[in-house]
Order: sequence, then structure tokens, then C-alpha cells
Amino acid sequence: MSVDKQLVGYLPAGFPDLPGSIDAALALLDHGVTAIELGVPYSDPVMDGPVIQEAANAALEGGFRLSQLFEAVAAIRRRSAAPVYTMTYWNPVLQYGVDRFADDFAAAGGTGLITPDITPDVAADWIAASERTGLDRVFLAAPTSTDERLRMIAEASRGWVYAVSTMGVTGAREDLDSKARALVPRIRAAGADRVYVGIGISTAEQVAEVWDYADGAIVGSAIVRAIQQDGAAGAARIAAALSPR
Repeated sequence: MSVDKQLVGYLPAGFPDLPGSIDAALALLDHGVTAIELGVPYSDPVMDGPVIQEAANAALEGGFRLSQLFEAVAAIRRRSAAPVYTMTYWNPVLQYGVDRFADDFAAAGGTGLITPDITPDVAADWIAASERTGLDRVFLAAPTSTDERLRMIAEASRGWVYAVSTMGVTGAREDLDSKARALVPRIRAAGADRVYVGIGISTAEQVAEVWDYADGAIVGSAIVRAIQQDGAAGAARIAAALSPR
């Protein structure tokens, strides 16, 4: 496999606690994951499946505060040059302040935001803030997206576009939806340089399958489940098991 193919590992910031999430992220990076996606725990997640919801709720019940996201990013970046993204629903960013969030995330060493519940046509404030701070903008594209919508997403995104492999919430699946294989070339035809695929990826075989037609694979629920079971040691084991290299 090309070394340019990316394996992105997702985990909620502050899970199982703040130091534990930092240790787990670093363990992922030490064992084959090439970029981190830190989720912002949120009380009303529209996309998260049961595994990630449970972990996010545990972080919130443990007292997670949004400022801890920036602490986690900074701690990871002090020990790794790997990209660190955050996946965040838009309400926490609005409540914090779009410009303030962008400034604090960039100052911590963050790479960019993945925003599942905001579309480019209503993201003018975020687009302006990311232009000013140089942060990546990762918008989501679904199999149901029209060609016009895909062109808008490709034009507005910076870094890569997140191709949703299947409709529905996150969670490991035995078989990846074939719609992802059809969606990726549509996104590229719309103008995107790089496309990563997420939702439902949980094995090295599935990562290799995605790498066959996309630039990156994103794994979430399988990693979170491993962390639930054994903390950073679980993160290390699942990362090593996921990497086809």
C-alpha cells in the first residue's frame, strides 16, 4: 500500500478521562494510525452510534469541558507531528465563539475541523475563520448528495472531503456499503483532491478495501470499544490490528 494512504483514528476527547484520551491517541499514533480525530463530547449527537455515544456521555459525566479539547490537542502535538483534527457538532463552536474556537484550536496545534452538521452554504463564519487561521475544513458528503451539492462541498473543503460510507449512525459493520466506492469518484469529479471514507470501518481488510479507491480510512467505534476495554493498551492493539501496512 502507498505510504500516502491515511489511517485516521477517532476517539472522544476526555475519554476515559483527559490524560487517558491523550495516552490513547499517542498509542494509536505509535502503532500505525497516521492522524487523530478527537471528538467533542456532545449531549445531542445526531450521527454517533451507541459505542461512541456511551464514551462521549462518560466524558461529559466525568466533567469534560471544551477547553480540555485544546489541552489534549496541544499535549498530543508536543509528542507527535501527526495531524490532529476535531470532529465537532456546530453548537459547541457557536457557544464558544467561532473565531475564538479557531484561534484556540490553531494555537494548540490542531490541523482542522470535521463538521458533520453544518453545510458550506451556511458556514460563512467558519470559512472566514479557517481562512484566517489556516485550519483545514472537512465537510461531509453522503451517497444521497446531488452533484451540485458535491461541487459545493469540494469547493468549500480544504485538506480532504469526508465521504460517508453508508447512511445512518456510526458503528462497526461487517460489510462496507458499496455506495462508498461509487461516491468517492463522484466527489473527485466534483473537484476534491483528497477523499477519506468513514463510518463502519473496523478491520484491516476494510481499511485496505477503502485504500483501494480512496485516500484515507477513518475508524471510530472499533477504536473506542478497544479503549473502553483496556485504555491505551487497547488503543495500541487495535491500531496495530487495523493497519494493513
